[in-house]
Amino acid sequence: MDKPPIGFVGLGIMGLPMAGHILDAGYPLTVYNRTRSKAEELGARGGKVADSPADVAAASTVIITIVSDSPDVEEVVAGPQGVMERISEDSVVIDMSTISPEVERQLDEQLRAKGCTLVDAPVSGGDVGARNATLAIMAGGDRAAFDRVQPILEVMGKTITYCGPVGNGQLTKLSNQILVAVTLLGVSEAVTFAKKNGLDAQVMIEAVKGGAAGSWQLSNLGPKIVDRDFAPGFMVDLIQKDLRLVLEAGAAGQVALPGTSMVNQLFRMAEAQGDGREGTQILAKAVEQLAGLGS
Repeated sequence: MDKPPIGFVGLGIMGLPMAGHILDAGYPLTVYNRTRSKAEELGARGGKVADSPADVAAASTVIITIVSDSPDVEEVVAGPQGVMERISEDSVVIDMSTISPEVERQLDEQLRAKGCTLVDAPVSGGDVGARNATLAIMAGGDRAAFDRVQPILEVMGKTITYCGPVGNGQLTKLSNQILVAVTLLGVSEAVTFAKKNGLDAQVMIEAVKGGAAGSWQLSNLGPKIVDRDFAPGFMVDLIQKDLRLVLEAGAAGQVALPGTSMVNQLFRMAEAQGDGREGTQILAKAVEQLAGLGS
């Protein structure tokens, strides 16, 4: 069976390698990015570069979006020159951004009026997962639409989970971000504690990562903290957007989230110091400052 033509909107740290995997898997690919030079990199590899999300939709039956926040998704899907302007009936939009579950439901309703549907499929695994096609993908939407696009998701990820109706993918991702944030705080505190007590923090990480304290955050970001490598795999500004969504949903549902709230405040320290575009592991600097270790 011929592979369906795929469109891809948003070629940032995550989107560019993800779109590259789709191209490498032999799917006809049309791409759009606000900064055109990133799109042209894929154009040189055989993809087609479009001038707008609407043009992407005109050339595709499955359109993937991965942009920063809810207003950005609304713009590229439903705004002027957005996907909906030229989408064909029976097309599927896969939104792999992390945004408001309610916005996903609203966009799905608008797409259904055009005979199309939406699958919300946010991802976890950072730039490493995007480059290696090992992302965890949490999908919500019509089950038939999910089954249709699952082979495409498998090109980009290793763990693909159907979570229920539209919006459930986002709710699952927000649960993921609670775990990421609070676990990273634990890693930051452990590294700071080790330093403060004269331990070699890297030796400490090697000693404990294979036991009950082991985690992705410890194995991947712990050594970066020790090496003072704060290059972004996932930026502070972006996780703060995610934590805002978590805390908004928590407030709406009267769910107390004390650990998440604390991490949000510590990241706000990083933002106030001009570190919003650094990697999330810079959380350790805030913890170190509280311990009197400086920067």
